[in-house]
Amino acid sequence: MPPLRSTGTGPEAEHPDYAGQYRLEAVLGSGGMGVVHLATSGSGLRLAVKVVHADFAADPEFRARFRQEVSAARRVSGAFTAPVVDADTDAERPWMATLFIEGPTLAERVKRNGPLSTEELLRLGAGLAESLRDIHRAGVVHRDLKPSNVLLAADGPKVIDFGISRPTDSDLRTETGKLIGTPPFMAPEQFQRPREVGPAADVFAMGSVLVHAATGRGPFDSDSPYIVAYQVVHDEPDLTDVPEALVPLFTRCLAKDPADRPTPDALMAALRSAAYRTTDDTQVFIPAQRVPGGAEETAARRKPPAKAATATGAAPAAGTDAPTGPAGAVAAAPARRRESGLRRAALTVALASSLVVGGVLGVRALVDDGRPGPTPVAQRAGASETARPWSVSLSAGARSHAPACAYADGALYCSATGVKASRLNPADGKADWSEKTAGDAPRSRSDDSAPVLAGGLLHVVTPGGDRLEALDPRTGVRRWSTGIGASGGTVVLHTAKSALLAGPDGAVRAVDNTTGRTLWSERHGGVGTRWVTSPGRRGPVYATTVSDDGTSTTVVAVDPDDGEAQWEQRLSGILGPVDTSDGALFLLEDDTDGVTRAVVRLDTTARTARRVPLVAPLDQAQAAVRGNTAYLFGVNGSLIAVDMRGTGDAGGAGSAERAQRWRLETSVSRASRPVTAGGRVYLSAADGRLLAVDAADGRLLGQTTPRMGEGPYTFAASLPAPVTAPGKVFATAPDGSVFAVGDGDPARW
Repeated sequence: MPPLRSTGTGPEAEHPDYAGQYRLEAVLGSGGMGVVHLATSGSGLRLAVKVVHADFAADPEFRARFRQEVSAARRVSGAFTAPVVDADTDAERPWMATLFIEGPTLAERVKRNGPLSTEELLRLGAGLAESLRDIHRAGVVHRDLKPSNVLLAADGPKVIDFGISRPTDSDLRTETGKLIGTPPFMAPEQFQRPREVGPAADVFAMGSVLVHAATGRGPFDSDSPYIVAYQVVHDEPDLTDVPEALVPLFTRCLAKDPADRPTPDALMAALRSAAYRTTDDTQVFIPAQRVPGGAEETAARRKPPAKAATATGAAPAAGTDAPTGPAGAVAAAPARRRESGLRRAALTVALASSLVVGGVLGVRALVDDGRPGPTPVAQRAGASETARPWSVSLSAGARSHAPACAYADGALYCSATGVKASRLNPADGKADWSEKTAGDAPRSRSDDSAPVLAGGLLHVVTPGGDRLEALDPRTGVRRWSTGIGASGGTVVLHTAKSALLAGPDGAVRAVDNTTGRTLWSERHGGVGTRWVTSPGRRGPVYATTVSDDGTSTTVVAVDPDDGEAQWEQRLSGILGPVDTSDGALFLLEDDTDGVTRAVVRLDTTARTARRVPLVAPLDQAQAAVRGNTAYLFGVNGSLIAVDMRGTGDAGGAGSAERAQRWRLETSVSRASRPVTAGGRVYLSAADGRLLAVDAADGRLLGQTTPRMGEGPYTFAASLPAPVTAPGKVFATAPDGSVFAVGDGDPARW
């Protein structure tokens, strides 16, 4: 490759001297996201350092995605990938350093020397299968496995690139439905249902990579990416020149239905078998799986049930009629029939508008549970089945954001960009009244700014976040107003009698819900204190403060009537409160990077704590609690249910696997906190979709269509959660709309 220029205005001209403590010595390559440099650590390790382009470093959405890449790369860092040595996602120019792997990419090897021999193919296949097994076990789906992302090191193939994207080529935004991947190596579901891509897509890509290695071309080959996409979805793969003994295995990898593809474990077993029956009768040694008990025991333990997999990857419980399909698929026959009828037209539109020609990688967490979930709740029928959906635009303009709403006393109250508060009729969405604000500046909060009905008045945080106002819920006329401190720094909690204005430094002031008069003022905790209220706004409120050294968290129960501390408990770890339920306070335990690793249940009477570790960590998790079950959503798209009963404090993988009831890969990279109601879990995605999941077994029951805004400010730092009411679910979207759907059959949304 000719040397890259170091002058001019192009991205390749951005060559800083250092990334953190590492001096950048040479350029290894450049992409749409940034430049990869060679560097050397203080101990002499040779490193590959990715430095983000300056243009993208200023984009908060891009920074969030780069953090996800670093997190994914760290989780899968090991024998089959390039281990992460260091990273700084908050630097002026974010960067990540991995161990430099000596060796060409598979693409370079095939281009230079031609197709691989059968022996080399078997070694490559075994290495890739084991790589995918370890990647999937770490809770990640690669989604862009291709020859240029496979390094041929002396000790076996290494899979690289867990998050490189090409915004300059594709203007990719994962939540808008645009494609993620490289067409010749993408699975059919990546074109048809890009938000439902699971680990089986990596197996399809592996099959395409192996065909390329065996023949010098892919199984679907054309100069046009649009034709390639059509071939991937509709045509059979071209396996001409593939060694005859490997044709059946490659065919299974390239099956159109994800459920028909082998698992990485099955691939390893099949490749070992083929290794001893090559065309030239040469025995090829491929190492056995690194699993105690051997391949047969592992295969038996992981053998899929006879019934087809549900959306969670587990077999349907006896008596259910969940259809077959990939992880994350909508488990409803009517929706599948509609999709089948429109699939080709939808594919054409999607390709014409948003096909990504360059390689773009997205990462997704996955389910590797293998256990059947509980029998789902019975389908509900009745009035909710015919509840009329509606949608209204509450705010508009270039800086529109998703409104925040709350349901109380038969009315829906919302605030939005340019709207202090509005009362909507739940039946049709018509506004009884609406109080505007000056300008269209976005709110400083999202969930926190939903109006709250308390003491007979509607409490609203003003758009600047510096005042709390009480309005007449019938007319919108202001009754009282009070300052609440620095903009965006105070959280408002409501109890039966008062509104608590809790500052970021532990100071809290109580004002009467009806009059706005100050009742008391106290201080509990310190900087970073977080608060949560009791169910029904009755009982104590809880303040949690993490120690300066991050080793423990203090929980204080505060009497809302006088502000006095009722009791105090110190727990180990960095804990954040989620909710209270069944006489317990639920908290999430995070590490210093904000990755959630456990759920903690604190009995508020006995003050004993139970810690349940997660099977796989979740990045920046949000949660909801119903009874003794916690429902957690992580930014990589994983939604899990954790049963907090009957698991002791011993921790470990065994207790984690027993506690996890189910896991669903939603393929939604960002969403609101979960909401539970009527045996369902609801989420609002960043593109405006509302998702409904069966709380019993984790099946995706249905989802609405995206509702994105037109302007440049559609990326929101946080997303308002859906709101439930009898027979209906209300949600909001980045286009400024508020919409309602019936809760009877989400498959019909």
